[in-house]
Amino acid sequence: MRHVPDHVIDTSPRSSVLGAEQSNTSLVYGDSYICKLFRRLIPGVNPELEIITALAARNAPHIAQPYGWIEADLDGTATTLAIMQEYLTPANDGWDLALASVRDLYASMPEVPAGEAGGDFAAEALRLGMATARVHHELAAAFPTDVVEIHEIKRMAEGFRRRLGRAVGEVPELREHVSVIEDAYHQVELLTTEVPVQRVHGDFHLGQVMRTPTDWVILDFEGEPGQPLAERRALYSPLRDVAGMLRSFDYAARHLLAGHSEAEKLEPRAQEWADRNRAAFLDGYAEGGGVITPADAALLRAFELSKAVYEVVYEARNRPTWLPIPLAAFRPRTT
Repeated sequence: MRHVPDHVIDTSPRSSVLGAEQSNTSLVYGDSYICKLFRRLIPGVNPELEIITALAARNAPHIAQPYGWIEADLDGTATTLAIMQEYLTPANDGWDLALASVRDLYASMPEVPAGEAGGDFAAEALRLGMATARVHHELAAAFPTDVVEIHEIKRMAEGFRRRLGRAVGEVPELREHVSVIEDAYHQVELLTTEVPVQRVHGDFHLGQVMRTPTDWVILDFEGEPGQPLAERRALYSPLRDVAGMLRSFDYAARHLLAGHSEAEKLEPRAQEWADRNRAAFLDGYAEGGGVITPADAALLRAFELSKAVYEVVYEARNRPTWLPIPLAAFRPRTT
């Protein structure tokens, strides 16, 4: 194992497997370390190792400190096999905290506003937005940045449309929402300013963040494991991460409605919770230094609906009872 400079790993604690994960296996050593072993190996340095070591070198907040990594030769290329990091204890998973808040709201009296129900999550959503903006700032400082020129923005919108066309062909329920989605993509084509791009998280949602006693910590900077390494290391608008978290708030709000006997009755409560926490997250992002101009808002909307289109296809293939969750993204909303 290669060590981060000036840190010696204590090898005495016993290890235990943390639990089932889709693409990794995590071993916990006592209450100090967690070692993530990558099961899907792609030749090259894992994006997560690149990012966390670069951010740690800048003393950036909101990350789990890296302590070392294991690499080996794969097809003639040094390849990351595992990463050893700080184990966050005590800490709570963002998805679990959000679901607890939603349960509290559903259990409250219908006339009680979301902001007054027990377990309101909005203050945490605000802090998470601030943490996200700070990490985006640190990523822009640690890695090269660029801009997407106007003609490339139009190609981006064309890519959104191609994916939409394939999705409609596979999921007929999406067809009635095409005009709403197309309009959002057209607004991107009307942009007249370049779009800044940088390294981003790439797979940002509530399951990728942990709440420690002091603040939010962002984990798993490896991007989408199924994508090629070059794509996971590419530069994107940070609004892609923002859109991912907004979609995650919608999922948290409606996750418990899947198969629920009172789903229709609780739907307005779900919408209220999602809107409140989406707005709080965006406020926190702005307060933390993140910039969302009116032009950015059009791009953010397109990113969000493109993500929802992907989710529609995923749910239709894997969890048909969850299909109403992403389909709700295409209704009119305030945030």
